[in-house]
Amino acid sequence: MKRYYMEMGAAAALYSVLLILSVILLKDQQEMAMALKIIITLLPVIPAGLMCWAVVRNMRTLDEMHLRIQYEALGFAFAASALLTFTYGFLENVGFPHVSWVCVWPVMGLMWMIGLRLAKRRYQ
Repeated sequence: MKRYYMEMGAAAALYSVLLILSVILLKDQQEMAMALKIIITLLPVIPAGLMCWAVVRNMRTLDEMHLRIQYEALGFAFAASALLTFTYGFLENVGFPHVSWVCVWPVMGLMWMIGLRLAKRRYQ
């Protein structure tokens, strides 16, 4: 787990730095070429990919019981995130404010954490 925490922490720190840097660089974007805007906007995606890689690497090291717990938590997260995002999408049709796609991942992460709590309780 120590290696996982190091990889995830480094990727999260790099994500934070690149996100702040991209926001700062895009403040004055009138004279910037579209290709450069796209590159700057997508910079935080690189460390986000590294976070995904860290999660997959960590899951490969888990024993069968912990892998089953993760599997159940991810199944819950997938279904609950879909339900929540679809529900809110329908509510946008009746005047609720539009929510950015950027908010989907935090919902998925929160549902994964809730799913882990539920799955761990089941196997105690």
